[in-house]
Amino acid sequence: MSKYVMALDQGTTSSRAIVFSRDGRIVSAAQREFEQILPSPGHVEHDPEAIWESQLAIARECIEKASLAATDIAAIGIANQRETTVLWERDSGRPVCNAIVWQSRISAGICDKLKAEGHAETFRAKTGLVVDAYFSGTKIKHMLDTHEGLRARAERGEILFGTVDSFLIWRLTGGLRHVTDYSNASRTLAFNIHTLDWDDELLGLLDIPRAMLPEVRPSSEVYGTTLPELFGASIPIAGAAGDQQAATFGQACFEVGAAKNTYGTGCFLLMNTGNQAVASRNNLLTTIGWGLNGKITYCLEGSVFVAGAVVQWLRDGLGLIEESAEIEQLAASVDDSDGVVIVPAFVGLGAPHWDAYARGTMFGLTRGTTSGHLARAALESMAFQTRDLIEAMERDSGVALSMLKVDGGASVNNALLQFQADILDVEVQRPVVSETTALGAAYLAGLAVGYWNDTSDVTKNWAIDREFRAAMDESERDKRCRRWSMAVSRTLDWDKPD
Repeated sequence: MSKYVMALDQGTTSSRAIVFSRDGRIVSAAQREFEQILPSPGHVEHDPEAIWESQLAIARECIEKASLAATDIAAIGIANQRETTVLWERDSGRPVCNAIVWQSRISAGICDKLKAEGHAETFRAKTGLVVDAYFSGTKIKHMLDTHEGLRARAERGEILFGTVDSFLIWRLTGGLRHVTDYSNASRTLAFNIHTLDWDDELLGLLDIPRAMLPEVRPSSEVYGTTLPELFGASIPIAGAAGDQQAATFGQACFEVGAAKNTYGTGCFLLMNTGNQAVASRNNLLTTIGWGLNGKITYCLEGSVFVAGAVVQWLRDGLGLIEESAEIEQLAASVDDSDGVVIVPAFVGLGAPHWDAYARGTMFGLTRGTTSGHLARAALESMAFQTRDLIEAMERDSGVALSMLKVDGGASVNNALLQFQADILDVEVQRPVVSETTALGAAYLAGLAVGYWNDTSDVTKNWAIDREFRAAMDESERDKRCRRWSMAVSRTLDWDKPD
């Protein structure tokens, strides 16, 4: 048996590769950012070639940094930004246009039309999703509608669709496999999460040819092997999951009611609901967590579009910091936000509001407002948005959370996690290995090839780094939450067309 498992964690702003050992610890890691393309307000694109080139380069770098050979890697698992949509030519493998990123609102008009025609409940019942520009289906339709001749080529099977996992697997296998896993398929608005197949009625409503869709497979399975020239020898590609489902798996949330929150570019809260697809009454999503050993695990999910990305905005947009890591020190320069509230609805609001036309706002500014207050308000916006999700999830599930597992890049920020515990009045637990997205992908791949035996190995590896307990007075908590809710209400429909 080879010694290690490698995860490719293809995210919204960077590509990562991490090699893990049997105890779930990091052996080596590499990361590279790539360009965010912003053609118009609320619209975000990526160059698929930049995604591929960065992911391949850092995978090679990760192996080299650990002085390993390809034969030392038992399997590769892939975690990916989920709803980002790529179309490419079957024959050449070349993308036909830029990828439309999950954050993009470019297809909001298509969603408005589908809802006006009364189709929202059909999509909700079959996919567990709301009709929103967030998901892949309307992005595909937008691409086919706006590129001349593309739909006809797709109908002939010349053009393929994939989320980023599919695109990477296609490239890694030299075009031999066009597959995705259940978790990624469940984010397209075209996959029936009950029948576990692409749905002809939904494909008709979206005008998407079935011929362009990938085969849907379990999240833990050998899909194929890498071309030997990529790494010096072939490596099995044996696991794939959307990044948030992978993080839930990596956090060992295997019991019904277990929940985790990831602070990445966005913020994503998932709760395991077992083999039951629980329908949300509070604007959350019902999604597939993973397919493993012939069984499907479902989750409730709340999705926030802008979390860690607000820190990038302070860095790149306002120039308040030079490195994202400086945000904690800047926020610590003041005792509190002094009444400043930032609602980072730069690309609309996700759950539980689902407002594509909301826009970012700052409230409570005075002549005494400093960059420190803005930094603290930016961090607090992540915690407030998480609270909104948890309140909706508790209403849906009937379970009051007493503990929240956290991960993602911003989870290293102690001030954020303390405020999160304060504003939730629950214990927040950060694991020793915070890269749980990559770890979950590694576990899924390793389980498929026998590197790990079963999920009990995952549970045994999970360990707490630090716990955060609430220390805020209840009256102060209530006052801050009321102020946040008032601020959010004033961002809604800001950019809605007349």
